[in-house]
Amino acid sequence: KIFQAVVSCIGGDGTIYIIPKSFETALNKLMAEIQNTFKGLGLLIPYCWKKGEACVVRGSDTVWYRAKIVEVSGSTLQVQYIDRGYVESIPQCHLYPTTFYTDIPPFCIPCQLYKTLPIGNFWQQDAVDYLQELLKNEEVEIHVEELPDKPWGKLSISLYFGGMSLSSFMAYQKYCVAEDCQDIQKLGVFEGDLSPSYLLQPLPVPGETFPVTVTHLVSPKEVYICLDSSGKLTKRSAAERAASRDSESLAKALKWCNKIVKTLPHLTNFKKELPCLAEYVDGLWYRAKLLSITQLVPVQILVQFVDYGTYLVAPTSRLRHIPCHLLKYPVQAVRVLLAGFKPASDDKNVERIPYSPEWSLKALWTMVDCVEGKRLSASILTVSPEVTISLYGDDKNLVHLKLVEMGLAEFDE
Repeated sequence: KIFQAVVSCIGGDGTIYIIPKSFETALNKLMAEIQNTFKGLGLLIPYCWKKGEACVVRGSDTVWYRAKIVEVSGSTLQVQYIDRGYVESIPQCHLYPTTFYTDIPPFCIPCQLYKTLPIGNFWQQDAVDYLQELLKNEEVEIHVEELPDKPWGKLSISLYFGGMSLSSFMAYQKYCVAEDCQDIQKLGVFEGDLSPSYLLQPLPVPGETFPVTVTHLVSPKEVYICLDSSGKLTKRSAAERAASRDSESLAKALKWCNKIVKTLPHLTNFKKELPCLAEYVDGLWYRAKLLSITQLVPVQILVQFVDYGTYLVAPTSRLRHIPCHLLKYPVQAVRVLLAGFKPASDDKNVERIPYSPEWSLKALWTMVDCVEGKRLSASILTVSPEVTISLYGDDKNLVHLKLVEMGLAEFDE
């Protein structure tokens, strides 16, 4: 069985507690009921607590939770939150004994990684801390491998985050040995000598109008677009639906990659067009490809972020190997030429685009104003030799009309 779940906590012994996404509605309903039933403080009169006894606990967030007594020691009790998994020491005044809700099974499931042996036969504290930092409150994919021998024993699972196997990743980090090593290859961060490449984005058929966003402008005529998955056109094509799914999955996979990026090796191979991860100015890592070495001492590399079209000159410290599973998503940004206009022959503006001097900088900034943050739509005219489109603004007029009106461009039949 395969299902999505949220990791609620990692136990001190490395037990992974998960709450299946399908349980969330019932759990939220139960929590609301508990809050309505129990109000105020815990039990303030003396009470003889017993190990294993059911209770409700008022957490540090002032919310009541179901729990059970794990250990009794004086005025402080060790309790386990049965719907979350974590164990905490709590003063008696924050607890209340109850037989309410004891007929409802715990919502979180204790799990262990299938055929995975921790170094030293038990999970070391640094490994537990790392698992907690990596997984807590995150949504993951669970593959059930083996049911527990006894009721409420640990479920043996394979856990995947952002398309990566947790067992393989922890083995790569030297925290454990994964018996089934076939997944190690899927991690794909060791394959620097191979020459992988990105998949291209499938485009809608010519003549069909589809929503887009402009992610980067090279000149008023040459831009990068992304198919806009949030577009509200009534009928979406198969290409748009696929692009929407890919975009969401890629965003999740990249979020995970940003969490583990320090474990990925730095690039040592600087072959042109090589896919990699590159750090942008916002401190986050994105998919990129190498274009050229711009400086040798110190080494500076020109890269292009393939899902946006933007460029960056970066030192090697900001480039890392890309896990192979990130290559299965098509590049999100498509380079296109805009049809219907050309530079104005009588544009007197002196400041020109250095790499495209037929255009004035004023024309470029005007085009930026026309497309930035706007809901645009496009229609493909030709796909060869280059993808050429008509681009329409949110008022359904061609975006270049403003440039023509301002004398910065002229119509081109």
